[in-house]
Amino acid sequence: MKSSLSRVLPLVEYGVSSVTAEGQIESGDSFLVTPIQDGLLLAVVDGAGHGAEAAKTSRLAIETLYQHADEDVIPLIRRCHERLRGSRGAVLGVMCIHGLDSTLTWLGVGNVEGVLLRDSPSVNPRVEAMRLRPGVAGYRLPALQVVRTPIAPGDLLILLTDGIRHDFVHEFSSGDQPGKIAEYISSNFWRGVDDGLVLVARYLGSTQ
Repeated sequence: MKSSLSRVLPLVEYGVSSVTAEGQIESGDSFLVTPIQDGLLLAVVDGAGHGAEAAKTSRLAIETLYQHADEDVIPLIRRCHERLRGSRGAVLGVMCIHGLDSTLTWLGVGNVEGVLLRDSPSVNPRVEAMRLRPGVAGYRLPALQVVRTPIAPGDLLILLTDGIRHDFVHEFSSGDQPGKIAEYISSNFWRGVDDGLVLVARYLGSTQ
């Protein structure tokens, strides 16, 4: 089962495409895109395993992120860790876009992926990967350290769960709409044995 959506917000346009593992009614992967005080919070969560329990766990993490969205990335991840204690746990990637100074703060825990694709050919490196720390929220949380980096209008931000292969970066046109890119990645790079979710956002810049 597959689902997709596309939306435009003040700082980004984004698209999401997800695939549910064969034989499952609902996906254990969830996402969040929500406004915060000076920008946007974006996240993907992959509940351990498949099916209803994985979906319940990922929704609980997303609910926690939403309720405390104005907090910094590390406190948010720690809140998810505490909230998920006693559950099967989840891995997650979190991005915070700060519109006032056009910066991105991001961090992942577990086997998720995050990629920043620069729009300008003069910027080196053109491709940056999200810092990942081994662990599972709700079970074992590692020492956390975020990265904060400048972003510019036109830059693409991509978050994906481990049901999607990670060798997609040079296989699509970065000028396409985020929803089309998310759909392309989920259709062509899904591993076929797990839930998969792709969140693609293009930074539009701040109007302030």
